[in-house]
Amino acid sequence: MPTELEELLAFLDAPSPQVKKAAVDIVQGLTGSEDGLQSLCSYSDVVIPALSRVLNEKKEVSEPAAEALINLSQNPEQAAKMVAVGMIKIAMDILYKQGSGITRLLVMLLVNLTQSDDGIASLLQTGDEKIQGLYLMKLVRSFCTSSTETTDDPFEHVGSILVNISKNEAGRKMLLDPKRGMLKQIVRQFDSTNPLRKKGVSGTIRNCCFEAETQLENLLLISEFLWPALLLPVAGSKVYSEHDTSNMPLEIGSALSIEREPVVDPEIRVQALESIYLITLQEAGRRALWSVNGPRILQLGYEDEEDPKVMEAYEQIGSLLVHGSGTEEFSTQTSK
Repeated sequence: MPTELEELLAFLDAPSPQVKKAAVDIVQGLTGSEDGLQSLCSYSDVVIPALSRVLNEKKEVSEPAAEALINLSQNPEQAAKMVAVGMIKIAMDILYKQGSGITRLLVMLLVNLTQSDDGIASLLQTGDEKIQGLYLMKLVRSFCTSSTETTDDPFEHVGSILVNISKNEAGRKMLLDPKRGMLKQIVRQFDSTNPLRKKGVSGTIRNCCFEAETQLENLLLISEFLWPALLLPVAGSKVYSEHDTSNMPLEIGSALSIEREPVVDPEIRVQALESIYLITLQEAGRRALWSVNGPRILQLGYEDEEDPKVMEAYEQIGSLLVHGSGTEEFSTQTSK
């Protein structure tokens, strides 16, 4: 005899819209508790396909279904099952279907599904050379063209997907491919006032910089946008002198010659400094940093810094520049 839960799950495919909606709402409610999630995980072979089938329906049904899938996908085992049944393709197809009312939720689902190598491979479409990278390019385009001026920013969580993707070597190489031009688009989003976007961009740059040994040329191709994104967050809060800014690119010097809002998130400052460190491990990277008067920015930024972890990241670069440049000295010795 079927259990109450089995009877409930059977109603997810009910022909009556009202009955189906009621069943989806109850399942969504169950995913909000640990006990409910555990019970549903035992029937994931039924739950996951049934919920995926209603993602294409009206928002009153698709929204709670998407929320349930997001909650379930926080469990790595359930996320793996979703990837295996093609959930990334389902989500992407619905995401770019005209009139989709659950864009934000689908993007959040993709964040959870790209925390595994299999999920990343599925999003990158690495199994088909003809369409490889198409999903990623679509997401990057949406991330970079959607409005950030309103409170509703449905693609803001794409930044987290990009961080996940860039933890994978294949993902980094795809983002760094100059023919695709994706990293250039992403870096320009660092100017956003949305902290989620800013953190996503910062983390993605940092991960891509792990390829600096072999991809430095491609990183420096976008230096016009890369150096401001990396140096301005760690430049401190003081207004720079004309003597200092005269040796900097206009976009950096102009920003530092006026009062500005500091980047308050220490994680972003650490990521920027780690990116600079990875670039300056290469001799050509060090030359590029000197060419924009980067060491002076780091020196003045260090004087303003109070967070111990961020200070440590400054000092790591300082040590590298002192011992690696052989030209000038960069000092992190201050009166602190």
